[in-house]
Amino acid sequence: MNELENVYREIQPKVFAFFYVKLGDRVLAEDLTHDVFYAAVKGLPSFEGDSSLITWIFSIAKNRLKNYFRSKKYTAGLTEQLSNQGALASPTPEEIYILKEGSRDLIDRINKLEPPLTREIVVLRIYAELSFKEIGSLIGESENFARVTFHRAKVKLQKEMRVSDE
Repeated sequence: MNELENVYREIQPKVFAFFYVKLGDRVLAEDLTHDVFYAAVKGLPSFEGDSSLITWIFSIAKNRLKNYFRSKKYTAGLTEQLSNQGALASPTPEEIYILKEGSRDLIDRINKLEPPLTREIVVLRIYAELSFKEIGSLIGESENFARVTFHRAKVKLQKEMRVSDE
């Protein structure tokens, strides 16, 4: 359990950032982050060690996100968000971390990357700070595939950011 506590302290902000970038909702990102670590504690006895603990936790996070998108809460929340478009409350330390790492414009551009697997790789690399090996394991591709895809997306984002600055 001590290892899980250390991993929690280390990657909780990264898991939160993963959800926040994907959803843009601080409260929801906190809830899903909590759900991930609750599931990890419950499932720890079944963890076989085929991957690192961090990779295993991010696989739980990806599954929680998929389940959320399939749920009715997502549809209701999306409708509410589109109708309200309210301002964010005062930033939390996690949000400050996210804003420090990149502007909202960058996050928007990342969320528009195609195909969705490219977005996933970029978010896992930048905000979750996973290695290419861990990303490859999570997405079922090679480490090299993750590395090349990330590089191509980074070049594309850099070009787009330069064009928008001119």
